[in-house]
Amino acid sequence: MEFDLVWIALGIAAAGYFIGNGLKNFNNPDAQDSISEIFNDDDEHELIKENNVHYFMGISKEDAKRLIQEYPDIPHVLINNKRYYPKAKLRQWLSNLGG
Repeated sequence: MEFDLVWIALGIAAAGYFIGNGLKNFNNPDAQDSISEIFNDDDEHELIKENNVHYFMGISKEDAKRLIQEYPDIPHVLINNKRYYPKAKLRQWLSNLGG
């Protein structure tokens, strides 16, 4: 019985914290807090596998393979003889390629 009361108390405390935090920024929908920073989509260090890079570029697999062959300077890293593309650097490279 005591163990259940502890969980109930912790749940009420957590709910109060999140509700209070939400009310604090009620009139400012663009406000960010420490909780949202944890779930921020930070892709600076995210790697894309070579066989999935076409999804990121929005082109067919064949076009992606051709692009990779034509531009050997495309930002990539080799890990265990497999090629990966850093998402942020690839995005920047593509924007520079387009003009």
